[in-house]
Amino acid sequence: MNEYHLSRHARQQYALERLIFPDVQQARQVAARMNVSAADLYALGLIDEVLRVLMRHYVSEHPNVLGQAASFLDQTLDPDHVHLTQLTFTNDFPPEAVYRGQMEAEKYLLNRREAVLAELFLLHLHNANPAASKLEELFDDQPLMPTAYTALIERLKTFLAQQPGLGSGHESLAEMLTAPLRVSPHSLAGQLEYLTQRWGDLLGPDFVQRLLRGLDFVREEIRRGGTGGASGAAPVLTFERSEIEYERFSPDQEWMPRLVLIAKNTYVWLEQLSRKYGRWIRFLSDIPDEELDILAQRGFTGLWLIGLWERSRASQRIKNWLGDPDAVASAYSLHAYEIAADLGGWPALENLRARAWQRGIRLSADMVPNHMGIDSEWVMAHPEWFLSLPYSPFPTYSFTSGDLSDDPRAGIILEDHYYDRTDAAVVFKRFERATGEERYIYHGNDGTSMPWNDTAQLDYSKAEVREAVIQTILHVARHFPIIRFDAAMTLARKHIQRLWFPEPGQGGAIPSRAEHGMTREQFDAALPNEFWREVVDRVAAEVPDTLLLAEAFWLMEGYFVRTLGMHRVYNSAFMHMLRDEDNAKYRQVMKNVLEFDPQVIKRFVNFMNNPDEKTAIEQFGDGDKYFGVCTLMCTLPGLPMFGHGQIEGYREKYGMEFRKPKWDEQVNEGLVRGHEWRIFPLLHRRRVFAGSENFLLYDFYAPQGYVNEDVFAYSNRLGEERGLVVYHNKYAQASGWVKTSVAFMDKASGKLVQQSLAEGLALPRDGYAIFTDYVTRLEYIRPCRELWEKGLFVSLGAYQCHVFLDWRFVNDENGRWAEVCRALNGAAIPSVQAKFDEMFAASEAVDVQDTKGKKGSSRKRATSKRTDAQRVRKAKAKKPLAD
Repeated sequence: MNEYHLSRHARQQYALERLIFPDVQQARQVAARMNVSAADLYALGLIDEVLRVLMRHYVSEHPNVLGQAASFLDQTLDPDHVHLTQLTFTNDFPPEAVYRGQMEAEKYLLNRREAVLAELFLLHLHNANPAASKLEELFDDQPLMPTAYTALIERLKTFLAQQPGLGSGHESLAEMLTAPLRVSPHSLAGQLEYLTQRWGDLLGPDFVQRLLRGLDFVREEIRRGGTGGASGAAPVLTFERSEIEYERFSPDQEWMPRLVLIAKNTYVWLEQLSRKYGRWIRFLSDIPDEELDILAQRGFTGLWLIGLWERSRASQRIKNWLGDPDAVASAYSLHAYEIAADLGGWPALENLRARAWQRGIRLSADMVPNHMGIDSEWVMAHPEWFLSLPYSPFPTYSFTSGDLSDDPRAGIILEDHYYDRTDAAVVFKRFERATGEERYIYHGNDGTSMPWNDTAQLDYSKAEVREAVIQTILHVARHFPIIRFDAAMTLARKHIQRLWFPEPGQGGAIPSRAEHGMTREQFDAALPNEFWREVVDRVAAEVPDTLLLAEAFWLMEGYFVRTLGMHRVYNSAFMHMLRDEDNAKYRQVMKNVLEFDPQVIKRFVNFMNNPDEKTAIEQFGDGDKYFGVCTLMCTLPGLPMFGHGQIEGYREKYGMEFRKPKWDEQVNEGLVRGHEWRIFPLLHRRRVFAGSENFLLYDFYAPQGYVNEDVFAYSNRLGEERGLVVYHNKYAQASGWVKTSVAFMDKASGKLVQQSLAEGLALPRDGYAIFTDYVTRLEYIRPCRELWEKGLFVSLGAYQCHVFLDWRFVNDENGRWAEVCRALNGAAIPSVQAKFDEMFAASEAVDVQDTKGKKGSSRKRATSKRTDAQRVRKAKAKKPLAD
């Protein structure tokens, strides 16, 4: 049972000796010759090996079973027919000695009749396996049909069914061996999974690890044949996860909570400014002061300049060769972390930075620590820093296209099929010009789609690579107080291993990496600590006052800020769920965060578009829904981030390779005016909403008693400043009460607690509250007692929003404010004070009496009584806290 019989035709045609492959690379080579799936070929080889192991175990327990089977066949069939069947099999599916002519088939059979019976049964199993049909030429049993083969197999099944099972089991040998076909008839991977789970204890840990690696390889091949993962619906963030290990938030500096960021694609912005101002604005230093003034006046305190760094020349060549002559290199395929020369270099940046800071604006830069450009300085000087192989991982790859490198040290060749878009190779070829040494370096890849063909993947299992990246981050931090890390989740330890060094059974994300996997112990030795935790600690020690912002998805948002210590993390659920009006899901995200740790919510980056997504106007329109969601973005705890062209209403999505906009778009003046009325004033009040210490999210109870999940109601406080936001994210009508908050974790007690609206706003028990809606600029008055006992009743139209600010309170010693409140009956008016004055003319009782002074002079004695109206005017004039 160790001969691994294949058809003579297959052995001659494909130079095959056996179905078992020592490694997946050999399986790929054979599969390429056969034009079949390497995954199927490798999986079938493993299945064949498992079946042989099971059969050997059975025979070791029942050593006479095959001899008894041979006798049974001779008794129930013509012995000559049985012999002819076995002889034909030995000739057409020859063992090594027969195939090479070293032994006649008859002689081989003399002492091996029992073993040949076992091989015949295994041959039958492969032919009966629907999942193996595409590999049939390896074991096609048609040459045996003229013999007693079919009858022999049926008699053999009958005999085996009457025999005892293996160990204490009740399955016969035939049932054991055919079970995978019954469980998963159309999937070799499914059969392999079944065998691993069912017989893992018997097979032993080493063999099981091989099977798990085989399954990884199958998953990789399936992914390689497809397009990768799809984004799908945004998942609901939860915290029932093992990586939530400890709490180590990075403390905010005083300016960080009030940061409001706007993104600009640098080359596109310079072109748009050139058109706007009628002159060539080429360098960063040419950006007009007037433009910086506009940003500051609108309330922006951070400017994210996308695409500042010196980019890969090879990246630009690829795009030019593919038919885009105007493209620059991708902003995420970098040559080096130096300000691009065609943007004016470091002097131009320093000029812009100084002028921006005069207006209270900090600059932000991107970093892409996962990879570098394929012709970057590091690829040329330190190729060993990148994940690579000395050979091409797939025999179907070819590297005959043009050299993308102009560096005298090494050439760079992209895999040919990229250019006709028929394949997306996981590696590119680098060769030393002096020696000809070849190295196949992996492209950057996050396992969700195609590899990034103009990038080279850094090897984070190497300490020297991690240190080189950290030194580069420190270099950038000395010039930029805000750093955004692109695709930061790919460098969390669990994902470095999952993508590039998978544990047995955990592979499949990136084709060809399963065979280079590590056990958990091996990986822990290579990368003992979280890379990002070390980055955060080093930056805090060496370049303090730097805000670190992580683009991280895959449900790792909480882990990145709470444990790894990033100051801020992307919150993509905000954009996706509010756009799709998955309101209950987003409220659940917020509730999950608040129940786990309210500090997390103030560290979210909320945005309505991202460079990789459709523009904000495409996703949210330019009407009430846009302004409602934008209001949430500006008033929820966290960091509001506006996209390039969002305020102007531009619809074009600017690719990372754009040198200039391709569409000639005009500014949507109505949208800009809407921002001036509804949004920019809120940015200047950002201090009220930025924190989470006093943030409360409320349930909005409809009169019928149910919670309307389409309404977002929340409050926040800073000192004596209060804010309450209510927004209805649905094309419908809604009304109800805002009174009781959802549960949140009180970290002092370790318990979940709730508060009322009146507690959240710290309202007095008596008197009246007057507040302004910043959407309409109208004022309301409500009895404080009613707000304590019932909450606030609100009616909302489709996508209607209220932002209640400027809360002030009046006592009602003489009942006049009660009369004003009853007269308004809940209505909003431009000025409650004016209504008071209208109803009760300001009066000042002056009692003038002629009295004689001590020196005979007369004087007026005035008794002045300050009215309630005057008291509220004084309260209203009270200066708010400085921003």
